[in-house]
Amino acid sequence: MTIDDRKIKILQAIINDYIHTGDPVGSRTIAKKYELGVGSATIRNEMADLEDMGYLEQPHASAGRVPSSKGYRLYVDKLMVDQLLTPEEDMRIKQYIVDSAMLEVDKIVRQTSALLSDLTNLTCVVQTPSVKKSFIKSIQLIKVDNHSLVSVILADTGVIKNHMIRINQTPTIEELNKINAMINKRLVNLSIEQINLEVINQLKEDLHGYDELFNALLPALYQTLNVSNSSEVIMEGTTNIFNYSEYNDIEKAKEMLSLLNDKESIMDLFQTSEDITIRIGEENYRPQAKECSIISAEYSFKDRPIGTIGLIGPRRIDYSRVIAIMAQIVKELNNILTNQNI
Repeated sequence: MTIDDRKIKILQAIINDYIHTGDPVGSRTIAKKYELGVGSATIRNEMADLEDMGYLEQPHASAGRVPSSKGYRLYVDKLMVDQLLTPEEDMRIKQYIVDSAMLEVDKIVRQTSALLSDLTNLTCVVQTPSVKKSFIKSIQLIKVDNHSLVSVILADTGVIKNHMIRINQTPTIEELNKINAMINKRLVNLSIEQINLEVINQLKEDLHGYDELFNALLPALYQTLNVSNSSEVIMEGTTNIFNYSEYNDIEKAKEMLSLLNDKESIMDLFQTSEDITIRIGEENYRPQAKECSIISAEYSFKDRPIGTIGLIGPRRIDYSRVIAIMAQIVKELNNILTNQNI
């Protein structure tokens, strides 16, 4: 059985209606609200065919139909109409740009997640930038006392990491200034993956005569960078799920809250791509996410992806509006990060 134009129009009408009402849709509703040129009996037969084809589901024997994951996928890929931002949404995003202009990177990302959650009424999850996806902007060794130094690593994305180094005798301030200059000459503008054995050997030669410091610096450097590989996960709007009737079912609410409490699992579900990607229902491989839709995208610093931002909610979301909001916010986030003086 093929899905012809009439079935597509009926499916589109059902999805549009269900997205906005949350109530299973019957043939009479479609006949009254949408001018499809056919009666409720014909619509009922077409709905039965759409259910047989896997595009619709019937929650209860006497109820109307609701879209399936397959139905939503066809809708997102082929049927939904692109939506423009409302003047209010556009104004809020523009105000966000003004408010974020002078903030630090982590605060920009946090503010972005809060705004995206608020505008979409969904839960927003953001993976913050990590040193691993950054280039080193500077490394400074700062003297604490005669036996302790602090190494401070600043990445071009604004990420700052530090580590305590203990040695028998710290260099003088003059020597430390010279050492910092040599370290920065060798390591600045390199990514973490570019600090290979050849670079390390060159740095060792540069620091000849400061062997104890070099031997203490190297493990401290790698420990700091390896720890930085694991980004922080920020979540905003976790209670937004209770605004959807789907989660009046206590078991579904428990499953969703269990998923939201497992940030690592959520990040595994996000697809990393410069484009906005959408996973619907069964396309999410974790059992707790089978009734969810997850929308995600990468955000960038100078055209280089440095983190992931995403939304999670029920399958019944206003995809066209949510995608328009997310696309605009990710665009502005990329612009703000690229223009930051960090």
